[in-house]
Amino acid sequence: MMFSVAAFASLFATTVAFSPNAMKSTSMSSTSLNAKLNGWVPDESKFACGLPGAIAPYEEGWDPLGFAENSDVTQMKAYREAETTHGRVAMLAVVGFLVTEEPIAFHPLFNTASLDIGPAIRHLDEVRITAPFFFEILALVIGGAEFTRALTGWESPGGDTGRALKEDYFPGDIGFDPLGLKPESAEEFAEMSTKELQNGRLAMIAVAGIFAQELVNGKEIFVNLGLAPDTFDPASLPVQFN
Repeated sequence: MMFSVAAFASLFATTVAFSPNAMKSTSMSSTSLNAKLNGWVPDESKFACGLPGAIAPYEEGWDPLGFAENSDVTQMKAYREAETTHGRVAMLAVVGFLVTEEPIAFHPLFNTASLDIGPAIRHLDEVRITAPFFFEILALVIGGAEFTRALTGWESPGGDTGRALKEDYFPGDIGFDPLGLKPESAEEFAEMSTKELQNGRLAMIAVAGIFAQELVNGKEIFVNLGLAPDTFDPASLPVQFN
């Protein structure tokens, strides 16, 4: 009798699991997750778990130190989140360097045309003198941006998922798209994501080079290239370093 009851229960559970409603629910859940991941289907057998970002001549990915090769989906998403974020900051930094130095010399906080403040790595000296409140506001803005990013993509602290990022969160997609540039199709999104990553990678290398060059000889980028006159006098800076 007990065997018959157990067999019936097992058969009933199997039937429910493969019923149209159950399969439809699973299919809808999978479709919803796929949509939130912008068409990306995590696959640990592929380079970077199938995330976009690889281009010719390294269509299979370039990873000389083996970070991607030795990572699961959870770790790979964390790597890509960090890479995307740092790339975006670096792109903004490059634009900031080029715009605020000679010959453009535009700065939103003060008139650089009337000041001899030299390379952008020294502009923070003038910012502290001209707008001392700027750094406090900047800290609040960065904190707010990071808090929003954490709420969007991060798992709640103390959770038992074992993941840092949410399962349905695509690295870097925080939902901020004021100009409506995000493509709707998975193919177009992957292409745009790859372009952003490539430009971000180039910007990270560029800004590292800019820092190094300006620290070595104290000259602005266009001045160093011979495209702008060298009129900077380091003695004019409000803060001196010996």
